[in-house]
Amino acid sequence: MDLLSPEGLRIDGRRPTELRNIQTNMGLLQSADGSAYYEQGNTKVLAAVYGPREGAMRSKMHHDKAIINCEYSMATFSTGERKVRSKGDRRSVEISLIIRQVFESTVLVNLFPRSQIDIYVQILQADGGTRCAAINAASLALIDAGIPMKDFAVACAAGCVDGTPIVDLNYREDSSYQSPDMPIAILPKSNKITMLQMDQKLHLDTFEKVLQCAVDGCHQIYDIMVTKVKERTEELVTSRGVLQV
Repeated sequence: MDLLSPEGLRIDGRRPTELRNIQTNMGLLQSADGSAYYEQGNTKVLAAVYGPREGAMRSKMHHDKAIINCEYSMATFSTGERKVRSKGDRRSVEISLIIRQVFESTVLVNLFPRSQIDIYVQILQADGGTRCAAINAASLALIDAGIPMKDFAVACAAGCVDGTPIVDLNYREDSSYQSPDMPIAILPKSNKITMLQMDQKLHLDTFEKVLQCAVDGCHQIYDIMVTKVKERTEELVTSRGVLQV
């Protein structure tokens, strides 16, 4: 099946630069220091953050900064394939490392020496873009936990079909040979790229177009995340009687 119709629409009816519908929520888990639910199209993610707290293994702690641990996993029911997924499978370990590296460059770890911050991300339903959704969910969970960061960490993927850049790939687009997949993460205020991956080679001209498409997608997601954080802040302030609305 062609990924773009003659009218320029994608297989799910979106325009090339149109994101899937995004829904977010924060503060869902009372047992966690911070938590967030992030939904992008049919991809649904839950993230929980614990810390900063004293390290469980003092020998691995750094005297001048916190360490960040990350565990990414997919629920058995997250895809159409009903198979048991090990937490230590190669893909989960790879994405856990990617998420950890993104937040090591984002969180102000120097403020919390000899401590650790634990990030847990669970994919409840997968339809493409899970690593990007995981980063966005973790970013909101860290903010909910009150952990200071340089900026939001925001992620989005882009691809290219017949020379036309497309943003926010779903599973059918992501898994198709017709489109490369380029997930990126940025710090929106500075446009600094903290993650960039590619699964196919691209001509330089095409690469720049796809990269800009992904960056633009990140900024659209950033606006949605900022709105949610403001709403969450107003809820907390009102619930504690600090502000009467």
